[in-house]
Amino acid sequence: MLCTPIEHSLSRRRFLGAAGGSALSLGGLVTPAIAEKLRKERRQVLFVWLDGGMSQLESWDPKPNTPFGGPFRPIQTTVPGIQISELLPQSAKLMKHLAIVRSVSTQDNSHSAGVDRINRGDPKNRGVVYPYFGSAVSKLVGSNDSGLPSYIWVKPMNGGFIYKDAGFLGPKYGALALGDGKPPENLLRPKEITTEDDDERNELRKLLDTKYAEQRRKEFTEANTHAFEMAAQLQKKIELFDLSKLPQKDQDRYGSHDLGRHMLLARRLLEEGVTFVKVTSYGWDTHGDHFNGAASLHPKFDRPFAAIIEDLRDRGMLDNVLVIACAEFGRTPRINGHIGRDHWPEAWSVCMAGRGIKGGVVAGKTNDKGTEVATDPVDIGGLFHTWYKALGIDPKETEFRNGGQPLPIAHEEMKPVKEVLA
Repeated sequence: MLCTPIEHSLSRRRFLGAAGGSALSLGGLVTPAIAEKLRKERRQVLFVWLDGGMSQLESWDPKPNTPFGGPFRPIQTTVPGIQISELLPQSAKLMKHLAIVRSVSTQDNSHSAGVDRINRGDPKNRGVVYPYFGSAVSKLVGSNDSGLPSYIWVKPMNGGFIYKDAGFLGPKYGALALGDGKPPENLLRPKEITTEDDDERNELRKLLDTKYAEQRRKEFTEANTHAFEMAAQLQKKIELFDLSKLPQKDQDRYGSHDLGRHMLLARRLLEEGVTFVKVTSYGWDTHGDHFNGAASLHPKFDRPFAAIIEDLRDRGMLDNVLVIACAEFGRTPRINGHIGRDHWPEAWSVCMAGRGIKGGVVAGKTNDKGTEVATDPVDIGGLFHTWYKALGIDPKETEFRNGGQPLPIAHEEMKPVKEVLA
């Protein structure tokens, strides 16, 4: 049965304390060895969402010298026999850490259906709205020891609290979206309000919340309280958002464009212990002038993606962080009349690295022209099984509860891609 929120609140925070990792929390009951073990067991996810659909043919599954292959060459990676597009030279150098599934085959070729289906894992219809993967991991794993929201979404444009991601889990497990990587508006306390006044106001709010909650569904009152708690923690961590204080070489390595800045912020959030960090890049829906678009877009992904893999490795964090680069579908092999590639859920690729993943491998393949999957098709339900297994969560033994209703965390009839699991 799924563990409860109170069990998560009694987690590493209590054990490790706030003194920079002191091993003598709880009156000296935790030894240095146990403290280190707890840190190593931290489970986190970096979910890079390439909204609109990255072309597999210009990234992870090139098809040179074919009618649909396009103008870009494949290049050899650091793993013999594995080639990817020349548009991803930095990722090619890190192939020993990466795993590619080239036989992803899903159903929906519209953005409206595909985005939800991929993010929710498409479990069998149970008459409820399933949570997005970020919300599910937030519930299943908890908040680690960061004190920050467990599900943070870094994205261009507007931010806010995105409660709908949580589905039946309730608004508390929604995403805190940081629009343009900035903290929420009006986060800091006005200077004219003293700390003492703020504490008194919060005590009054808690008292009124308790009274209000007595006659109402706890999911929504919990979410309201959670929002105030998140704001209090973010106030203490406001310096996280000032990337200008980081070394210039870091800023240069990631790039000054949106995805570069947002991936660098994601690294900082992961370092701080946030459980699930989602980074979104828009503009991948290249129905026209696709090849010029790819020549611009793919390097902007390659640079920060490789940089964060390197940084997680160098910091000893890659064993704890599951990294996923995904979209709602791929692009058509056939090139349309506008020199573009359209939506293609039939045969596309997903890249992974980090926790629970075997690096330097490719699972499944498409046919010679890339028009369909040739071996081992994998639907999104199978990927959810894979990701949960990589996080140490067994979908066969773990379930959600919606009131008294037990619900599977992934499609029961599907299974993980074992070739990519460590």
